[in-house]
Amino acid sequence: MPPSPSSSPPSGPEAPAPPGLRERKKERTRRALSEAAVALFLERGFDAVSVAEVAAAAEVSKPTLFRYFPAKEDLVLHRFADHEGESARVVAAGLRSGAAPLDALYAHLLDGLARRDPVTGLCDHPAVLAYLRLLYGTPALVARLHAYRTGWETALAEALLSGAPSAAAAAVAVDAGRPEGPARADRLGARLAAGQIVAVLQLLAEENTARIAAGETADAIEADAVAAAGRAFRALREGLPY
Repeated sequence: MPPSPSSSPPSGPEAPAPPGLRERKKERTRRALSEAAVALFLERGFDAVSVAEVAAAAEVSKPTLFRYFPAKEDLVLHRFADHEGESARVVAAGLRSGAAPLDALYAHLLDGLARRDPVTGLCDHPAVLAYLRLLYGTPALVARLHAYRTGWETALAEALLSGAPSAAAAAVAVDAGRPEGPARADRLGARLAAGQIVAVLQLLAEENTARIAAGETADAIEADAVAAAGRAFRALREGLPY
């Protein structure tokens, strides 16, 4: 979610390869549909706007709209699409360069805070704040966001699993009271770790968002946000073998 307020594209070695011409055209159409929808939702409320009205505003048919967005909620949560699988890509890039997964994720978070990436919650642009009020003030959107997070956890678990020492991942499973065979223990350990990491990142972002919504500026709370990130990742390192 950048000041547009769509999310700023991932940067650095973890960014995906640039799309081809056809994919770029499809992405432009998706973004135009999403922007038309969000403008209407911000003006009148999510529940007060029909999909037919969104299609009319974007000058497309309803079937065309549904080809790009299977659910009405996805028109809003398209803002998160740029960050889909981002943590998994960060971990994979870190492993290739010899960095531990948590070290790579921590460095990426600090970079996001410095850039005021809206996904970190440390962004006080008015368009971003309006978008967040729409998102968190609409139960249907919050529920859909949970489904997105489940996908992020799954992708991150796979990335952790690809670089996790079997003994370390098994130790997490045993600590959880679920000693299993090596393969199952590895997968369970990675899933447990991914769930904790995604939860921590979300909680940090929510804390930043709440303070800005209460009237503080991003500049004023940056030092606290960086300190909170440090405390959170120290705790993760103490409990996870990554």
